[in-house]
Amino acid sequence: MSDFRFIKDSEQLPDNGEFKTPLNVRKLVHARPMPPENLSRLALVIRFLKPVTWIPVIWSFLCGAVASGAFGWSDVLGVKFILGLMLTGPLASGTCQMLNDYFDRDLDEINEPNRPIPGGAISLKNATILIALWSVLSVIAGYLIHPLIGFYVVIGIVNAHLYSANPIKLKKRLWAGNIIVAVSYLVIPWIAGEIAYNPSFTILSLQPSLIVAALFTLSSTGTMTINDFKSIEGDRQVGIRTLPVVFGETNAAKIAAALINIGQILAAVYMFMIGQYTYGIVVAALVIPQFILQFYLVKSPSTMDVRYNAIAQNFLVAGMLVCAFAIRAARP
Repeated sequence: MSDFRFIKDSEQLPDNGEFKTPLNVRKLVHARPMPPENLSRLALVIRFLKPVTWIPVIWSFLCGAVASGAFGWSDVLGVKFILGLMLTGPLASGTCQMLNDYFDRDLDEINEPNRPIPGGAISLKNATILIALWSVLSVIAGYLIHPLIGFYVVIGIVNAHLYSANPIKLKKRLWAGNIIVAVSYLVIPWIAGEIAYNPSFTILSLQPSLIVAALFTLSSTGTMTINDFKSIEGDRQVGIRTLPVVFGETNAAKIAAALINIGQILAAVYMFMIGQYTYGIVVAALVIPQFILQFYLVKSPSTMDVRYNAIAQNFLVAGMLVCAFAIRAARP
C-alpha cells in the first residue's frame, strides 16, 4: 500500500463504505480495501496513463496538421505523424495524467479508491520514476518533431504541475483549472500540429488556428466542467472550488452548456469572416444536437454527465476538424 497511511488496524475509523469521513481523518486511516486486480505490469502502467484522455489531444494535433495546409493522406503513415501521435497520446498526455494521479492521491481515496496509487498497486517511488522517465521521453519526442514543440511539451508539463500540485493547485481555483486544462488539451497540440507540417510558419500564418483553437478552448472549458460532476463529494471535502461545488449542479450545467455553445457559434461566425461560408454553416449545424442534449443534462446533471460527453463531444470534435479544413481552404 502507499506509504502515507500509518495508523494501525485496531485504530481504524469506520466509514460504513460511504466515504463520508472528512479527508483530514481519512488521511490517517487505511483506504477502503479493494478487490485484488490481477493486472500485468504493462496493463497497470497503461491504466496509470489513462488512455481515454489521449483522444482529444491527438485530435487537436491532427486538426493543427490539417489546418497547416501541408498535411495529406500520404503523411498518415509517416514517421512525423506517428511520432506526433505517440507524443500527444501516451507520452505527453500520459505524463500529465500520471502527475494528476500523483498529486490527487488523497482525493482519489474518496472519488476513485481503485486508482493505482490509492489502491496500492503503484508505490509513490515507482510513480515518481515513471513520471520522470515519461517527461524526458516526451520532451525528446517533441524536439525530434520540431525544437519549438519540445519547448511546448515543457510548457504542458509545467501546466500539469500548476493544475494539480500544491500550493498553487489551479484546480481549486474555480475557472483557472478548467481553462489551463483546455489550453493544454487544445491550443498547444493544435499549434504543435501546425508547426510540425509548416516549419516556415509565421505569427500571421498561425493566426486562424490560434483564433479557432481559442474559441474551442472556451467550449472545452464547458466540457471540463461536466467532468467535474463525478467528483463533487471529494471536491467539497478538500475545498476544490469547481463550478458544480460553487454554483450547484443545475447552475453549473447551464454555465457549461452556455460556454460549449458560445465557443462553437463564434467559431462558425469566424468561418464566415474568412469567407468559408459552407464550413461555417456545418459548424453551426453541429451545435444543434448538442443543444438538444443539454436540456437533458441540465435536468439531471449527475446522471447525464457521462452520457452527454460520450455523445455530444462527437459533434464538438467534428466541428474542430471542419474548422481545420476551412482554415486549410482559406490559405493562399
